[in-house]
Amino acid sequence: QLQASGGGLVQPGGSLKVSCVSSISTGSFNLMAWYRQAPGKQRELVASIDSIGLTNYANSMKGRFTISRYNAKKTVYLQMNGLKPEDTAVYYCYAQLDRNVYWGKGTLVTVSS
Repeated sequence: QLQASGGGLVQPGGSLKVSCVSSISTGSFNLMAWYRQAPGKQRELVASIDSIGLTNYANSMKGRFTISRYNAKKTVYLQMNGLKPEDTAVYYCYAQLDRNVYWGKGTLVTVSS
C-alpha cells in the first residue's frame, strides 16, 4: 500500500529526496512519517506530518530534512540536505489511518565518499 523509492548513494554534504507513493489518497491518513533503521540500530522516527500539515522532526534532522505531502499525487516526500555518513540507513514510509498502521518497504540511503 506504501511504496518508497529514491534511495541511493550520495556523498557527505549532498542531498537526496525520497518519495513514498500510497495506493490510496494520502489525504485519508491521520499521520504520515518517515522512519529509518541503520545497521545494528533500532528503527527511529525521522519526521512526521499530520493531516493539516503540521510537521515534527527528530532533533538531529531539524534544519536539514523536510517532510512534505502532496495529496493529489498520493505522495509523501523527504528532502534530505547536508547528509552525513551517520544518516546511512534504510528509510521507511509510515502511515496511520485511525487505528490502522501501514509500513512501506524501505529504501536504502548510503552516505559515503
